Amino acid sequence: MALTITDECINCDVCEPECPNDAISMGEAFYQIAPERCTECVGHFDEPQCVQICPVACIPVHPDFVESKESLWAKYRRLQAEAGKPAVDQA
Repeated sequence: MALTITDECINCDVCEPECPNDAISMGEAFYQIAPERCTECVGHFDEPQCVQICPVACIPVHPDFVESKESLWAKYRRLQAEAGKPAVDQA
């Protein structure tokens, strides 16, 4: 699954630097998450870092991008390979 940022976002700027996949960027009105880059922090952390740090709880699962844990691991490995970084093994 990919996460999404709702229009309740207050543009506090805390989520963007926390994303290990560089999936968060400023949109037209508020921050947005690129679903093709979001792994919900699988491979990096036990919990999505943006959700943990968001002061207004505006980062739910994106209903249009439901993925299994296995597909999130595959996306993580693809992103790591594209970046020329080693991937950790699936836990």
